[in-house]
Amino acid sequence: MNSKSHEYSKAEQGTNLDRLHASLLLDASVGVVKQISDTRARILYRSFGIKTVRDLLQLYPRRYIDMSCVVPIQQAEIGKSYTIFGTLYEIKQKRPKPRLTLVELSLLDESGLLIVTCFNQPWLAENLHKGERISVSGKIEFSYGFKRMVNPLIVAHEEGEAETGVVLPVHPSVAKIPRTTMRRMISNALSGIQGLYDPLPLSLRARYRLYSRYQAYRGVHNPVSISDANQARRRLRYEELFFLELELIDQEQKRIAGAKPFQHQIQGPYQDALRALLPFSLTQDQETAIAAISEKMSEDYPMNHLLLGDVGTGKTIVAAFALAACADTGTQALMMGPTEVLVQQYGATLGPLFDQMGVSWGILTGSTPSSQRNELLCELSEGRLQVLFGTHALLENEVRVARCSLVCIDEQQRFGVEQRQALIDKAPGADILSMTATPIPRSLALALYGGLSLSYLHAAPAKQGGRSTTVCHFSQEGIAYDALRAALERGEQAYVICPLIGLDLEDHETGQQEEEAGNQSIIEYAAIEWDIEHDEVGDTLSAATLHAKILQEQIVPGARVGLLHGKMNSQEKAQIMEEFRQGSIQVLVSTTVVEVGVDVPNATVMIIEDADRFGLAQLHQLRGRVGRGNLSGSVFLVSRSKAPQSLERLRIMEKVDDGFALSEYDLSLRREGDIFGNRQHGRSRLALVNVIRDKAIIEAAYHDARACYRGQGLSQEEHRLIMNELKIVEKARG
Repeated sequence: MNSKSHEYSKAEQGTNLDRLHASLLLDASVGVVKQISDTRARILYRSFGIKTVRDLLQLYPRRYIDMSCVVPIQQAEIGKSYTIFGTLYEIKQKRPKPRLTLVELSLLDESGLLIVTCFNQPWLAENLHKGERISVSGKIEFSYGFKRMVNPLIVAHEEGEAETGVVLPVHPSVAKIPRTTMRRMISNALSGIQGLYDPLPLSLRARYRLYSRYQAYRGVHNPVSISDANQARRRLRYEELFFLELELIDQEQKRIAGAKPFQHQIQGPYQDALRALLPFSLTQDQETAIAAISEKMSEDYPMNHLLLGDVGTGKTIVAAFALAACADTGTQALMMGPTEVLVQQYGATLGPLFDQMGVSWGILTGSTPSSQRNELLCELSEGRLQVLFGTHALLENEVRVARCSLVCIDEQQRFGVEQRQALIDKAPGADILSMTATPIPRSLALALYGGLSLSYLHAAPAKQGGRSTTVCHFSQEGIAYDALRAALERGEQAYVICPLIGLDLEDHETGQQEEEAGNQSIIEYAAIEWDIEHDEVGDTLSAATLHAKILQEQIVPGARVGLLHGKMNSQEKAQIMEEFRQGSIQVLVSTTVVEVGVDVPNATVMIIEDADRFGLAQLHQLRGRVGRGNLSGSVFLVSRSKAPQSLERLRIMEKVDDGFALSEYDLSLRREGDIFGNRQHGRSRLALVNVIRDKAIIEAAYHDARACYRGQGLSQEEHRLIMNELKIVEKARG
């Protein structure tokens, strides 16, 4: 080897060592970063779940401020949105009435004075200081002789950092670690990972013209322009999705590896009998879904299928054909639902059909009497019981199935990963049919369930009467209760859904902030953040009880009013629901336990109090309880909110009755974040993805991941970095 070659080899070796060191640093403790003391490391972990340098670099900015678009106060026009940069001249804190705090800031620049008013943000008076340089982003208003902003985005700046042309990232912050300190810590982390290895194959980066991983981290945290930040986020979105899809494929491959599947009969006497017994014709969507599921169940590897159906589209009947296929094959099936109300509905809907078909079935819940429970478990373990419906009770160790070939999980998103897996583990090699009435666009389904096959039900059976939805302010809710009384006079029934009271109404309204992106000066990244919705929050139970009393005594004294809530035991719930089904209860006051599984065709009116406190998807689920029979339904969404955006959001319910269209609208309004809707996952798996905006990226990542996995899986040398990345991700998630 000549001297030049030797020198080149040493240089290359040094470069590789540097790259290896930078790559290893990514998963080192966050405490190795300059300016991160043990105390700050603990704060980062408690606040954001940050353990490693990678975690810190994945604490992405929520927005950016382009200081080249900053406008002097004098030039800011009334009614438009701007970013204003200036010096704090005065800070006042007031408390005009209990539970209301007002902080008023006087902001000066070379052209004039801006008054900034912030409601219920008392910490601003403590954290901001006279003479400090800040920027505020929001809509300009005019009152009492001054230009003003109300509840704008406020960012404090260090000396010299807000020069014209600089793009400032706005990172999340916590007490004792202000945003300026957070930016410095992240910059220090970036300086240590220059040149790190990129796990994405060069062919993919070239195809989509993606930044390298280091370029992306640098661009997302310290962009030189908004375009730079957007390109960085584009690369990181693709990376998040690509590795998630690979992980889902890998999980599915491990699930079916070595499994001995049951190849079900596509047609048979039980399936034929079920079709003959149905008093209605199936929709085309149902026929298509049944055919797809039957084909999957007949294959020589275990099915993992997700059935997505809007409210009232007939998912249960589709599942019944899968259960009948098990009977035709001489095997057994388990079907699990999240509530006893829903599970009892299975029995009410499918039980009579199965009885006529000669299929043995049972129901197992927490309230099943011991003697009946023991008999069911004995029949199940001996193979004499063909179908068992149940709640979480199916997960108990005593539940053993002789020859289970199908596990059906209804409203699967309401069960945790561990719960779903516990049921699946009872039947190795069994087919899995998951169902959900939560409308999920195809792009979201691919991101969430990339390893599953999918079927959609869009059309409701023609027999349904349909429904109308009306939004009304609290002051006009008499219209809703007039409709309720009219329905009772016709011999029909009604629901009244009580509000979720976990938030003071005044705080709820004054705390809303309208952050607008006027003149491109503030770049907001709106995306997706599924909310966890609880049945009982705060004083909901007492509110429901009071509402039922007022209805009974003042509004419909001649009717019988029932009360249903999540804190009732199973027997109490079942009793109330049975009385409502039979018609002895005319008005059912309820919390959100009626959201799933209640089917009372005679119920035609639903009034939802404080509807603005529910998500659109949940409202759609709730209103799906009326208009299920031949009678048309009327839904009234009552709101006390004075915020225009709250009423505007509700009014989409008046125009759109398609759950999938509503879902797309709702998702388009939400922030980037955890699309899994389960805060137990800790840090977000898809921190930057918006399933509406990023459909093309999701599709690309979905197909690219499958292309990488074809043939020898990920065992090829070219995929070594991908495998290493997957192992790191799996280890981090425990």
